[in-house]
Amino acid sequence: MANPASAILHQCRLFFIALQFFTRLPIPRWVGFEPDWLQHASRYFPLVGLVVAAISSAVYLLASWCLPSTVAVLLAIASGIYLTGAFHEDGFADMCDGFGGGYTRERVLEIMKDSRIGAYGAIGIICLLAIKCLALASLPPAVVVATLLVAHPLSRLAAVSLIWCMDYARDEGKAKPMAQSMGTGELIIAAICGLLPAIVCALLGIFAWSALLTAMLAAAGAAWWLGHTCRRRIGGYTGDCLGAVQQVAEVLIYLAILSSFQPPVHLY
Repeated sequence: MANPASAILHQCRLFFIALQFFTRLPIPRWVGFEPDWLQHASRYFPLVGLVVAAISSAVYLLASWCLPSTVAVLLAIASGIYLTGAFHEDGFADMCDGFGGGYTRERVLEIMKDSRIGAYGAIGIICLLAIKCLALASLPPAVVVATLLVAHPLSRLAAVSLIWCMDYARDEGKAKPMAQSMGTGELIIAAICGLLPAIVCALLGIFAWSALLTAMLAAAGAAWWLGHTCRRRIGGYTGDCLGAVQQVAEVLIYLAILSSFQPPVHLY
């Protein structure tokens, strides 16, 4: 039987490996590295999202003291992009290019592997970032932080679900070292990390349960739809597909929460 202290230390190492893989943040030297750890670190992808959300929220709070909310939102989003090295945004743009311009599996994968951005990717990422900024800026300022803390982990949980239920589409790629497979126990850990911030916000009364349920369904819908598209077009997922799911799910969560703050429309 494993020593509980050693087991906890191992889980901490897996979290830091995930943090190092998905962000620019430095990790302690004592963490070390073993190639096998990458296979199991994806369980903490949603927890990495919570770290990114916390830092982006801090940027928003600091900026909102002396700047309009719209500018503070833009700075918060920019800080998240910097922290992750635009890892997920790049995946979304690549998937737009590949699925928009490729007609065969081989051509789609070839386009997605190309580091250059095309028209589909450029238009897609501009629209995506515009919707993010407008949606967050339209929320009450007191709710923006909670929305970030909900959306980042939950959208990453949506991306992780593809690792659990689908096969990797390439023989090699930037996500394969971390995303060859995921066990049900690992998915449960990811689900706890992804859902807990939303549950806490609901218990605190920041959001209505109905709003959070809508946000969760939106994230699940993004994962299902994009996952189905990936399976049909390329026979599985790639790292770019995971990034696209995270980005689309994040935007849909923002919109779902924003819709709960809009007054009902009466049609006569």
